[in-house]
Amino acid sequence: MLLIVLLLILFFGVMVGVGVYSRKNATDVNGFVLGGRSVGPWLTAFAFGTSYFSAVIFVGYAGQFGWLFGLASTWAGLGNAFIGSLLAWNILGRRTRIMTQHLDAKTMPDFFGKRFNSTPLKVVASLIVFLFLIPYTASLYNGLSSLFGLVFNIPYWVVILIMAVLTGFYVIFGGYMATAINDFIQGLIMLVGIVAVILAVLSQNGGLLAATQKLSAVPAEGWTGGAFTSFFGPDPLFLLFVVILTSLGTWGLPQMVGKFYAIKSEKAIQKGTIISTIFAIIVAGGCYFLGGFGRLYADKISFSANGKPLFDSIVPAMLSTLPTIIIAVVIVLVLSASMSTLSSLVLTSSSTFTLDVIKPASKNEMTEKKQVLIMRVFIVFFIIVSALIAVFKDANPGVTFIAQMMGVSWGGLAGAFLAPYLYGLYWKGVTKASTVVCFIWGTGLAITQFVISMTGVNVAAWPSFFALMFKTSLHSGVFAMVGGLIMVPIVSLFTKKMEKAKVDAMFTCYEEKVEVTKKVALKDEE
Repeated sequence: MLLIVLLLILFFGVMVGVGVYSRKNATDVNGFVLGGRSVGPWLTAFAFGTSYFSAVIFVGYAGQFGWLFGLASTWAGLGNAFIGSLLAWNILGRRTRIMTQHLDAKTMPDFFGKRFNSTPLKVVASLIVFLFLIPYTASLYNGLSSLFGLVFNIPYWVVILIMAVLTGFYVIFGGYMATAINDFIQGLIMLVGIVAVILAVLSQNGGLLAATQKLSAVPAEGWTGGAFTSFFGPDPLFLLFVVILTSLGTWGLPQMVGKFYAIKSEKAIQKGTIISTIFAIIVAGGCYFLGGFGRLYADKISFSANGKPLFDSIVPAMLSTLPTIIIAVVIVLVLSASMSTLSSLVLTSSSTFTLDVIKPASKNEMTEKKQVLIMRVFIVFFIIVSALIAVFKDANPGVTFIAQMMGVSWGGLAGAFLAPYLYGLYWKGVTKASTVVCFIWGTGLAITQFVISMTGVNVAAWPSFFALMFKTSLHSGVFAMVGGLIMVPIVSLFTKKMEKAKVDAMFTCYEEKVEVTKKVALKDEE
């Protein structure tokens, strides 16, 4: 107990210290939101990774998908690394940095407004962020209660209050730079923590070979054994949907893409790509690999009245038998994962709402100082709202709409934003109408999924295509993203094009010539 308390005090002290240290970088909008667009590769890569992987993945997804797919759930982690990180950096990183600086866009809605010359589009995008990011933010507190319950006998709301206050402190003081530095520290804790936990769990089960042999003996429907150690698990199609949503979805999330706005240079992008990918392989791959052994603890987890496992109880059950030092590391790990993602989300929400809704609606000119002040106020507001939602959900487990809203938020954001953002960076022919259609499509599917989940409609009786589309929020989220990628170019071909001269002027930023050394590129032949 003393060890855990000392670790937490040290952890919290460092977080607060970083916030105070970074306040000098948060005096204007550019510094507060983007760190002056001068953040290096290590900080950016770790900020990307820690915003990506929260306690939701470590406690919720690792337990859920590990239970459903066994060791094959590791594919989700590898998908996060190679699609959600490596490809995202290569395809979005450089172009995002160049065009957003050229357009002076500080948020994703701001990019949409300037790229498509439409203030209403910017406001609508901001409202979508507000609608879907708040419940997603509240979900970050999930899992903290059960993990803290392993050691501390304190109410859940106290845990939430501590996490919310400390996160709010360093984000309000230091803005993006404080978030990035703390993300780096928290990322190091996550790397060490996940490796330590995996080694401890395997050791407890006799090593990797013995643990795998035990898992191979667990039967599944249609299998006498080996289902949970097979290459693609017992349900490959569902596994594919999980990989697509959790990997490709990051391309359309404003808090993830926003990391590319702030990166410093070409060299930083190249290094950041490698660092981010390795981080994701270890953390995401490790989390899902760990969860794959969840069925070895079937006698220790909690089940609902209908006999289904409570997925959030699986990883805590695995950890409950480990030595105290490992539990201490895990508690700091989960706090790190949750606080890093929470800081990113509330900074994204507050900056988006201030710059894209409040500022355009203001009749008077807003100074930089006033904009930063308003953002700080909204950071407090968003943290309070998300914390209250989490406490209310915990105190009223029968109120299911909050959990359902959390489930559809990722798919709603990615479904609305991914396609127009990606095409908007690369293709001059994207139209405002196609972006509007994609916004409607992505949010429409998410809201429909929410209604279906709330009303308990049996979609199995629907035509097979729609039954598959709305089977779960994971399925509807994938259909929202893939559908948007198909719709945007088709609608763009048949709707009014933007003024050619304006679009050409936007894309001139990619044509600006820069000098590089011969080790980077050879001269063209004379």
